[in-house]
Amino acid sequence: MKALTIIIRVLLGALFIWASLAFFLKLAPETEAVGEFKAFKAGIVASHYIMPLAKGIELLCGVAFIAGKYVPLANLVVLPVTVNILLINLMMTPENLAIGLFVLFANLFLIYSYWNRYKGIVTP
Repeated sequence: MKALTIIIRVLLGALFIWASLAFFLKLAPETEAVGEFKAFKAGIVASHYIMPLAKGIELLCGVAFIAGKYVPLANLVVLPVTVNILLINLMMTPENLAIGLFVLFANLFLIYSYWNRYKGIVTP
């Protein structure tokens, strides 16, 4: 179980770091958005802060996952981002659903793996 936790933590961290660095440093060409996703993406880009905020959170949490430090905190901080990734892929870009499923289930697996660290916040 410990080895699987480390593997998933490192894979998820690497994915978050790559996605955020690709966004900030323009390492990969942006794919052309179509349909409903095009309008949605235009709204997010027009806000000027949502994408940098989400990618900044991904970068910080990715570094935490790779380093193995503050992983329980990073799990909780990045959870809303992973839920959003899944929902956007589910509703607007189903061709990318596998990535959304991996990211969410990996995050949930890590929360399960570190569950003893969360007992204090879920106890009434």
